[in-house]
Amino acid sequence: MSSILEKFSLNGKVAVVTGAARGLGQGMALALAEAGADIVAVDILPADDTKKQVEALGRKAITLAANLGDRAAIPQVIANARKQFAHLDVLVNCAGIIRREDFTKFSEKDWDDVMGINIDAVFFLSQAFVRDAIERNAPAKIINIASMLSFQGGIRVPSYTASKSAVQGLTRLMANELAAKGINVNAIAPGYMATDNTAPLRADEKRSAAILERIPAARWGTPDDLKGTAVFLASSASDYVNGYTIAVDGGWLAR
Repeated sequence: MSSILEKFSLNGKVAVVTGAARGLGQGMALALAEAGADIVAVDILPADDTKKQVEALGRKAITLAANLGDRAAIPQVIANARKQFAHLDVLVNCAGIIRREDFTKFSEKDWDDVMGINIDAVFFLSQAFVRDAIERNAPAKIINIASMLSFQGGIRVPSYTASKSAVQGLTRLMANELAAKGINVNAIAPGYMATDNTAPLRADEKRSAAILERIPAARWGTPDDLKGTAVFLASSASDYVNGYTIAVDGGWLAR
């Protein structure tokens, strides 16, 4: 029987991480690499820095440039990753965008752009990943990235709230259908993190102060704060965790 620490090891695993060029996606890619996984870093932006850092940890890494807002490009992500690796074991759906505007002024384009990346790409990329896992009759892990707005309404971000609420629901649906096939599907809901997406909030002194006042930990989160949860959900330590969304929020939802 393996020890509990051995269950957290990702040695020999390959993880596909979207949105891996920076921010939370890069942080989770590096965490999985630290735990032993090789990394497929997917992003519309250059992910060379992530590749360099993963390789510095002694792991293999490839970068795949992909516009996940283009559905036609999604199957090629998995196909191209499989050309480089014999198996894919973990998928982290982290790529996401946000648009801010009053509800009455919110445009069709801002709605479609956000939904396309934040939920459509999660579904279709997961579908391609799962088909490959089932074809190989192999266990696998999927980690979706939800949000505080999977639980709350927010303001001035209608498509983001809708998409992240959908991520939580889709995570449950996928778990219901896939758990018996040895595929665990769970989600992480980051709290208020110091990333590009929250730059406007942090720049607004009044709004930032109001947010910090509600966080029991009294600080904005960082990519490092997601590392432990990402490794747990990617590893065999979480084999009996299915369809759950774990909030990593400094206590925000507890208030």
